[in-house]
Amino acid sequence: MNMQTTFEQLTATIAARKNVSPETSYVAKLFHKGADSILKKIGEEATEVVIAAKDNDREHIVYESADLMFHLMVMLAQYDLSLADVAAELARREGLSGLTEKAARAQ
Repeated sequence: MNMQTTFEQLTATIAARKNVSPETSYVAKLFHKGADSILKKIGEEATEVVIAAKDNDREHIVYESADLMFHLMVMLAQYDLSLADVAAELARREGLSGLTEKAARAQ
């Protein structure tokens, strides 16, 4: 399975579970608890990625990065956004100097 297919299938799964019973789905439980709980999970997962990276534990970096990506995708769905929206923003930035782009945001 390629990366695009994986993310497309996960996006579809998250969307399908958004409105099911929170007693039958972890994703539904996250949505039911609301944005604050989703954002808290992102913070927790980001911290775990940082710790894995500091430990130079490649397997754990991948595992925790997958958790972080998953929870980011749930958060995007919470706000009716998707990885396609993020990809469009990254494409917009392609070829721009990071320093120039950052300076433009500061104005």
